[in-house]
Amino acid sequence: MKYVRYIFFTFFVLMQGFAHAQSDSLSNKAPGNNSNILTLDQAIDLALLNNYDIRLAKNVFDVAANDYAYRNFLFTPTLNANAANLWNSNTSKQKFETGPPSNRNNIHSPNVQAQLQLNWKLFDGMRMFATRNKLEAINNLGETNVKVQLINTISRVIRTYYNVVQEKQQLRAIQEQMSISEERVKLSDAKFTTGLGPKTDLLQAKVDYNAQKAAYLRQLTVIDQTKDTLNQVMAARPANNVSYEVEEIIPINMDLSFGDLESGMNKNSLDIKSAAQNVEVYKYAMKEYKGNLYPQLYFNSAYNFSRTIYSQPTNQFSPISNLNRGYNYGFTLNVPIFNGFSARQQYQDAKLNVEYYQLNLENVRTKLALDLNNSFKDYEYYKQALSLEQENLELAKENAMVALERFKQGVSTTIEVKQAQQSLEDSQYRLIQARFNAKVAETELLRLKGELLK
Repeated sequence: MKYVRYIFFTFFVLMQGFAHAQSDSLSNKAPGNNSNILTLDQAIDLALLNNYDIRLAKNVFDVAANDYAYRNFLFTPTLNANAANLWNSNTSKQKFETGPPSNRNNIHSPNVQAQLQLNWKLFDGMRMFATRNKLEAINNLGETNVKVQLINTISRVIRTYYNVVQEKQQLRAIQEQMSISEERVKLSDAKFTTGLGPKTDLLQAKVDYNAQKAAYLRQLTVIDQTKDTLNQVMAARPANNVSYEVEEIIPINMDLSFGDLESGMNKNSLDIKSAAQNVEVYKYAMKEYKGNLYPQLYFNSAYNFSRTIYSQPTNQFSPISNLNRGYNYGFTLNVPIFNGFSARQQYQDAKLNVEYYQLNLENVRTKLALDLNNSFKDYEYYKQALSLEQENLELAKENAMVALERFKQGVSTTIEVKQAQQSLEDSQYRLIQARFNAKVAETELLRLKGELLK
């Protein structure tokens, strides 16, 4: 546990790799040698270094780690030194049974005092040991919570990053639709000019083309907005507002198994670990309060020094200086008899907190099991949908090309071309959505398993 505050620097360069990329003609284009491409690993590194939620969690952990560093001083004695220098000026009037009275004015008597005091708690109902163990448990909990925040941030970066990629793929799909609409405009114009087609076909083709251009402009805005969300997650905007691009593919691991995921979650889940550590913290807190019900034994010792010098004696028998020095030691026993049952109340409250966090631990386990089951069902569905939509896309592309060629040869209507074009657009959208949703489900499964951060 030594130097535990520094272990998180290693987390900023580690993450789980992704394999088995799903290739298709729409999205698996090579990204090219673009120096402004922001990779997923780079986005994660920036988020781990700058994300505000991580920094806040790290700050809370630093406080716990600082308390933990001083845990063993709970068993050491306290040593205090006191010193004082007093200047006294008094008037003395004394009468004796025999002899003349004694009257003195302005008797100056500076006094120097010093004390060195030691106090050592020898027994407090094992409270010191419980406090030390609680500090260690809080430190471990803080470390776990930072890891939880790291994993959640990585998951959010992956989702947001591939959301940008998804929107870029939608932009390319719109561009493909625009090329078909532009060809329709050219063919309709040629037919209208030669008298082979009505003007309504030309006007409809232009309307559809303009609608695609408007959708293209809107999609550019959506991409910029999604990038802004990614920047917020990373808590770092590129220097001088230099634009960047993202990778063009969404790789998907197609080989995840439920048994392996369930086993990994039960073994590595930080959410379960955090909930269990909360139970441990409050168990030690309960032992702390229980210690208040027992007697407390202290060892006390002190060294004292005092010196007073009088400017004149108050009478013939009084000293003109006084010096005292020496030490003392002993034991103090403090036995709690009655304190309004406050100690017992605190103990009962701590016991109830333990029961609460034990229930919370069971709730976390059942909730994670449900989340894993639902996410895996989503994962399996979107894998099947991805295969189906890939096939649909190839069919829709072929259908659009055939309809456009038939329209060019004058054996079909513009309505047929428009229907084929709409079918292609819907197929592209469903494929892109299926791929993105499969990636989201995969990311959630890896988060639940605890593999996003190693």
